[in-house]
Amino acid sequence: MLEGRSCEACLVSRVFGNCCQPESQWLLMSYQLNGKHPLDNCDDGYRESKSRKLSDSCEAIREQFDNDQAGHSCDSDPLIDAIGRDMSINCLIRCSRSDYGSIASLNRSFRSLVRNGEIYKLRRQRGVTEHWVYFSCQLLEWEAFDPISRRWMHLPRMTSNECFMCSDKESLAVGTELLVFGKEVMSHVIYRYSILTNSWSSGRRMNAPRCLFGSASLGEKAILAGGCDSLGNILSSAEMYNSETQNWETLPSMNKPRKMCSAVFMDSKFYVIGGIGGSDAKLLNCGEEYDLETKKWTEIPNMSPGRSRSRSARETEMPAAAEAPPLVAVVNNELYAADYADMIVRKYDKARKSWFTVGRLPERAVSMNGWGLAFRACGDRLIVIGGPRTSGEGFIELNCWVPSEGPPEWKLLARKRSGNFVYNCAVMGC
Repeated sequence: MLEGRSCEACLVSRVFGNCCQPESQWLLMSYQLNGKHPLDNCDDGYRESKSRKLSDSCEAIREQFDNDQAGHSCDSDPLIDAIGRDMSINCLIRCSRSDYGSIASLNRSFRSLVRNGEIYKLRRQRGVTEHWVYFSCQLLEWEAFDPISRRWMHLPRMTSNECFMCSDKESLAVGTELLVFGKEVMSHVIYRYSILTNSWSSGRRMNAPRCLFGSASLGEKAILAGGCDSLGNILSSAEMYNSETQNWETLPSMNKPRKMCSAVFMDSKFYVIGGIGGSDAKLLNCGEEYDLETKKWTEIPNMSPGRSRSRSARETEMPAAAEAPPLVAVVNNELYAADYADMIVRKYDKARKSWFTVGRLPERAVSMNGWGLAFRACGDRLIVIGGPRTSGEGFIELNCWVPSEGPPEWKLLARKRSGNFVYNCAVMGC
């Protein structure tokens, strides 16, 4: 199970799921259920013990809903008086966010907590996190997947012009937002999807707009580094975004300009890995570390996992820009990379500053020079999203592996009828 989903949460989620009717237009309620409810995976004895502890709280929630349905609305009351505000919130933050549509229909206090984002701030303060996967296999279409309940959600279609649709796009999940970066005619633009409103809007412009950058998020903050400006110049500058204020802050510049790089947070520091830089636009093997406390960049040699192609592929060298940026992800402060050429997974040895092979990628995780394949961290798991390139097989697969359990043994999380080329992918933890 992912972080933030205890058996107490499963129990309360089941109470809400059984007794509440969702608001017709509220977000997250257009799911198709595929798989067991998380409670079904709990140990029977543990479930029974936890059920007794929360039975009074859940009965109070059910009783309040019954009263509201009978016309005795408690909209003016602070959450649930019978069990108190603290217990009410303690129950709410441990519910899956897929249940928040039902929860919001209980009364105004619940609705306000969910819709203004306060519930997500409280979850972050208490260390409760759920990781959902957002990805696009159509140019303006996005899907969300909840790995806990194995539910799918189709996001509203993005509204943009043809130039944006056909431009290079990057994506980033930060706080309760999904940001999609692209270009419209002569300027860079940002589209912002909020899980609070289930809608798209225009995002606030960066101080130095760019594309083809490296980015990563940590809670409500994210850092973007490198990339290209509207004239094609490769940048060394970086910016930090705060999703709660929607403000951009300019950071010190990196030691090297680079584009088509990747980025991660590890050990509370921000890392930019690989990319293309220099006047000859060659691949960079180095990485750079940004310390958020000292606000300084440090270059790290040989941090890029490289591309170990097969002998036949090495015979014909491709331009650097023809290959995807490094496919890297961090789980439990350990850095992993997907080598799409040799279909292997590598791990970074921080002490020796070198990479070593740990196992294979899923057999059906094929790509076009790394493009069309997603490799991401999702809580304590690594996930690979891709589909076969065989003609007529129009579906996408989500495979996962928990590194703490041993060498790679990929398990199929879900399969969905879809295009089999992943244009963009991001994981939102909130």
